[in-house]
Amino acid sequence: MSALLEVDGLETFYGASQALFGMSLRVAAGEMVTLLGRNGMGKTTTVNSIVGLLAPRRGSVRLAGVEIAGRSADRIGRAGVGLVPEGRQIFPNLTVRENLLAWAANRSGAAEPWTLERVYAFLPRLAERQAQMGGQLSGGEQQMLAIGRALMTNPRLVILDEATEGLAPLARAEIWRCLTALKSSGLALLVIDKYVRALIGIADRHYIVERGRVRWEGSSAALQAQPELWQRYLGV
Repeated sequence: MSALLEVDGLETFYGASQALFGMSLRVAAGEMVTLLGRNGMGKTTTVNSIVGLLAPRRGSVRLAGVEIAGRSADRIGRAGVGLVPEGRQIFPNLTVRENLLAWAANRSGAAEPWTLERVYAFLPRLAERQAQMGGQLSGGEQQMLAIGRALMTNPRLVILDEATEGLAPLARAEIWRCLTALKSSGLALLVIDKYVRALIGIADRHYIVERGRVRWEGSSAALQAQPELWQRYLGV
């Protein structure tokens, strides 16, 4: 399976402090891949280096074979990378509808693009709440809005940083349902989250990160079979 996203040898710094040490990973079209690890181990730094919020000092990031490392975040977004950031970062003083329309684009010319109507059909709770301000939504609804906003850019890859952080169990289950449906539709997903058991059930492959390096990679079946990895690297 050919890779849609190819990350090779990323080295990223905060000033003089190095945070990533040769980070490498792959995500194929239609594949769900996770980045797992304890807090502070480099997961968000990896995401920010991919999407252009941080400039890696060394290494390569290719999307469909095209080098995007070092591009600005808006250019990387236009190339087809959608981000659901940690903390959701929706506009609290815009309505649900306005939050979605602010990001609407179909630069790839998709035959069946994500439109407002399609997002509402996929996430009906947003249709019910479309006139409410973003700041009035529950945490789960805000995360749905952040996902819908990313879909409105018609991306080839969606990256979710802390996909279900702070959500109640029912809201988490709804997010997992959404991600499973998106994967089935052929969208590529790179997911950061801590709920390993749920991720094993829906993701294809996993990377475990520690101190800015990949310490393990493998399939869901392989991760399920090695619970010692959970304790060693994830604290589960």
